[in-house]
Amino acid sequence: MKFGGTSVGTPTKIREVANLITVPGRKIVVLSAMAGTTNDLVSYAEYLYKKEQAEAQALLEAMHQKYVAVAEELFQTNEFKTKSIELINSHFDYLTSFNQDLFTRHEEKAVLAQGELISTALMHFHLWETGFRAVLLPALNFMRIDKDQEPDNYYIRENLKRELASYPDVELLITQGFICRNAFGEIDNLKRGGSDYTASIIGAAADAEEIQIWTDIDGFHNNDPRYVSGTRRIDRLSFDEAAELAYFGAKILHPTSVRPAKEKNIPVRLKNTMNPASPGTLIAAGDSGHGIKAVAAKDGITAIRIQSDRMLLAFGFLRKVFEIFESYRTPIDMIATSEVSVSMTIDQEDNLREIASDLKKYGKVEVVSDQSIICVVGDMIAENSGMALRVLEALRTIPIRMISYGSSNNNISLLIRTSDKIQALNALSNHLFNGL
Repeated sequence: MKFGGTSVGTPTKIREVANLITVPGRKIVVLSAMAGTTNDLVSYAEYLYKKEQAEAQALLEAMHQKYVAVAEELFQTNEFKTKSIELINSHFDYLTSFNQDLFTRHEEKAVLAQGELISTALMHFHLWETGFRAVLLPALNFMRIDKDQEPDNYYIRENLKRELASYPDVELLITQGFICRNAFGEIDNLKRGGSDYTASIIGAAADAEEIQIWTDIDGFHNNDPRYVSGTRRIDRLSFDEAAELAYFGAKILHPTSVRPAKEKNIPVRLKNTMNPASPGTLIAAGDSGHGIKAVAAKDGITAIRIQSDRMLLAFGFLRKVFEIFESYRTPIDMIATSEVSVSMTIDQEDNLREIASDLKKYGKVEVVSDQSIICVVGDMIAENSGMALRVLEALRTIPIRMISYGSSNNNISLLIRTSDKIQALNALSNHLFNGL
């Protein structure tokens, strides 16, 4: 069971989560940092990089007081108020120790880990105070990534099994999401949104019967409820459909979190902490029904087009282009080709200038930013006659820069200007789901 930052963001919500996790049955509970904490810690690190010590300390003191106020409200007895405030003080003393002249990337990872360490300790103390036997399993004892920044699955499985074997009679085990160690034993993380990934990795390693991701929404919806009214919850998705939706913008699930569950064929259920009676969305193998299921959008996309007569009837051209992106460790989202040009999209602009410069060796390069990918997801879309036509009819008034269709049975992807995104999402919702 994984609970995100908003689910443990206040003393009231911590109590609500405690009620959900103390039902009978053995379970591992993965917690994120309290809402806003990781953003604040990122800001603290940025101040330290810029040697703005006064601003860094002011931010840290405000965070410290916020956590002390949470402890004062959450705990009922002086014993646990004292324990929790001592723990909070120790973490903030540690954070203060970084406020010095030299600050490194390695130290930043240790700073960012403090949010999860505090939130899990507070939950553990709360369960202890209310009479529930629970064990705090330090994720740093078993979560590790390898030299390629990928989960070291053998290490995780063996060390998690050892940790669990130490508490055979304990039904409730609490651990941290997001944080881990790297191949050198240093504190690291699974990048932003990594608590979902943590839960899926742990579920696979522990051979769980189900992985539950608890958020503040009932599950996947058939469109983005932030921009489209009247969206509906989806009862069931295949692993591939869920992965497509998560990758192309559905914020409810971290994109990488489906893969470990799919590899072990463990169902993933998305649940709502504010409406626990709702069945949520079940992600599992097997038939989830044919046709279009949902629409999602991914912002922050940059399109790159290389035009060159050297492509015509040439072999090896695309390999040379792809090697440039590989050398800068920049993944490509979409690709479209013609006889004399190739267009690609990326969502990481860190090395955009260098990539564009290197690509000019092979032809004329055009770069266009402020784009969005609209992804229409379902089962057997590519084999269902008329599906593509329905999508294009819905977007007939919106300029489309690229289309990706046929490479997967599960989606149609279209590149448009971000300024047209909300119009596109509403047009697709009306045309595909509302019959307008």
